[in-house]
Amino acid sequence: MLLRFATTLTLAFVIAAPALAAPKPAYGPPPKWVQVAEAPPAPPADNAPAVQTLLDDNQSRLTPQGDAYYNRRVRKILKAEGLPSMTSFSVTWDPDDEQVTVHTLRIIRDGKTIDLLDKGKKMLVLRRERDLERAMLDGRMSASQQIEGLQVGDILDASWTHAGRDPVAGNRSYDMEGLSFPGVASRYRARLSWPTGTPVRYRTTEGFGEPKKTEADGWTFLELDATNIQAPKPPVGAPQRYRRLGTLEASSFASWNEISQIMAPLYARAATIDPASDLRAEIAAIAQKSADPKVRAFEALKLVEDKTRYFFIGIGDGGYVPAPADETWRRKFGDCKGKTVLLLAILKELGVEAEPALVSLGFGDGMDERLPSLAAFNHVIVRATVGGKVYWLDGTRTGDRSGLDALKPPPHRWALPIRPAGSDLEAIVQPPLDAPMIEARLRFDATKGLDERAGVSMSTRLTGDAANAMRQAVATNTRTDLERAFRQQMSAGMSWVELEKIDWQDDAQNDAFELRASGTADLDWRKNPDLGVREYKVSTSTNQTPGFPRREPGPNRDAPYAVAFPFYVRATTEIVLPAGGKGFTVRGPSGQETVAGMELRRASGIENGVARFITDMRSLTPEISAADAEAATRSLRRIAAEDSLVRAPL
Repeated sequence: MLLRFATTLTLAFVIAAPALAAPKPAYGPPPKWVQVAEAPPAPPADNAPAVQTLLDDNQSRLTPQGDAYYNRRVRKILKAEGLPSMTSFSVTWDPDDEQVTVHTLRIIRDGKTIDLLDKGKKMLVLRRERDLERAMLDGRMSASQQIEGLQVGDILDASWTHAGRDPVAGNRSYDMEGLSFPGVASRYRARLSWPTGTPVRYRTTEGFGEPKKTEADGWTFLELDATNIQAPKPPVGAPQRYRRLGTLEASSFASWNEISQIMAPLYARAATIDPASDLRAEIAAIAQKSADPKVRAFEALKLVEDKTRYFFIGIGDGGYVPAPADETWRRKFGDCKGKTVLLLAILKELGVEAEPALVSLGFGDGMDERLPSLAAFNHVIVRATVGGKVYWLDGTRTGDRSGLDALKPPPHRWALPIRPAGSDLEAIVQPPLDAPMIEARLRFDATKGLDERAGVSMSTRLTGDAANAMRQAVATNTRTDLERAFRQQMSAGMSWVELEKIDWQDDAQNDAFELRASGTADLDWRKNPDLGVREYKVSTSTNQTPGFPRREPGPNRDAPYAVAFPFYVRATTEIVLPAGGKGFTVRGPSGQETVAGMELRRASGIENGVARFITDMRSLTPEISAADAEAATRSLRRIAAEDSLVRAPL
């Protein structure tokens, strides 16, 4: 099953199922409801990958009492380069909530079978916390075995089943299958079944094919059985919702509203504070500081960010169920769920309207096109309303210092507010930026002459998350290390500049952080052989602007192209000229145009002896059409070729 139990989950939720729990895998035949397939012959080896898929078989049984997922992979090693990726077999599961059964692990060589499983005698079972360095503890078990004696030309056949019941979802089921193999597979099968009458819906994405739905003996079957099939390739540069190809979803959740209702009591129970908790003194201090709900909300966010560290706990029911607010405060650590209920409890005491909201980190685009499921979410934040305006607060962030209005809407695209009466998905709207997120200024003092080293001063003013990141860097590193890193970065891109002084200033009140540096530079004034004058060519941010790649034929080829959004950068280059700039001229673009969803403003000129080139790039939309992308690429090539230069007098 795609993106399912066979891989270690590294997001903020764990899919739990408290039935048939077992600390070790079982070994035996597949369940009776499984249709065991014959391994088909290999497809043609011409143009095949190093490891060729003969059979990718996925069968699921979804019932109110629990779900089971059978998987079988039969692969042939065609080239030596494929051996390193097939060195071991491994499955993972939650010992509190799941049971895994391994059915086969064998090599087929020249028509003969070599049994590797041997009832699990060589299977190594460990509790392996692979993400402790990322502050994540999920309690999952891993069973693995080295594949001994595997050779080029061998066929490796492995099959296993996961079974369990999700205590939070109750009698509801969810499954996702998908085409995710390289090259051509001899056979791919996805076969789902559930008791007839169970309200299971399904949905496919482009490139999967249309499964066949049948009924027999009280069961409903949904099956796609395809031969010599290729996994669809996502269109390059497309937004994520168009890249979700070749998948099948099945869900018995009635709606997103139902999920909201299911989760509401879990958060309501956890978001309370004991009357004797020392947290109440912190809350009282915030209340005394200001009666303004915006100030109170931000001070509450700072308290959760600064005094509780992030640590994910997915053991037992910790995958979906938040720890109580008092427990997170006492331990001084918590995951997104724990930090959210802590923040909710504090905001409630301060009289600020707030509620939890489920979101997806990195996978939110197109959520409104998917079937409802708990698995769609991997993060939870706070939706606060102050003065009729919605603010999205994330207690897992660190270093916010600039007030509630400095917090930009997060890029999750969709959120599911958790309410007792339920809620539908809510769009998180990110407007275009109205001020630069990065403002870079480079100033050369060439008043001593064209053949002398010019003084140079540079500054970069960062706002928003970029400013926050710099605050974190300054707080966690020594000044010596930061200066060394900055010098090395500058020398890689501007080797002709020698830095003498580096400094910075945090302007948290204005949501900004400014880096400053000064030194000398060797400006390359080159002689124009046609005009007989010397020129200095200025490098601008538009000289490196890339275009949009052309797409190969395939699903969603005409999908829009994603554009960096929100995005706003201003770059200014100034050159203080000799002799007050007398006789000097400049050549460079000036004006405004919109290209590739970007508003581009440029200005070039000389004023009071200073040559100045200014470029503003501001994205207006998160994506543009495929038709616009082709024209935009031509415009971007033109823009990249445009010179910005200063020309000295004869």
